[in-house]
Amino acid sequence: MLNLTPALSAAGIYAALNMAILIWIGIETGRVRVKHKVSIGDGGVPHLVRIMRGHANAVENMPMFFVLLVIGVLLGMPLLAVHLLGISFTVGRALHARHFTQEDAPRWQRGAGFSLSFLAQVVLLAGLLVHGVWGLVAG
Repeated sequence: MLNLTPALSAAGIYAALNMAILIWIGIETGRVRVKHKVSIGDGGVPHLVRIMRGHANAVENMPMFFVLLVIGVLLGMPLLAVHLLGISFTVGRALHARHFTQEDAPRWQRGAGFSLSFLAQVVLLAGLLVHGVWGLVAG
């Protein structure tokens, strides 16, 4: 029988770290709202538009990554793979968030953040797809 605890624990750590990133973006969004006295919408404030888009992007990408990561763990994904994918995705999301929380930020942050998190998503997707097809064909 597989011992899922280490891999599932690792997935939980990365999920928690990504939740911390979401909380950070939420707090920063609140700060920009207070600074510009905008309670609903973006008020036409460029920084608020920017940070709201960064927050939305995180919410769009994080949930499915962790659904797939946990499915991978349940299918027996090696602990090392969980760590490599989790670290890449989390560092990528943190860089991406950092870019959007700043009023003006270097483009490399967004590019590097997107690239790291996208790479982790594509590798995870491909691995599960191959595993799933192989499991159906061989089983």
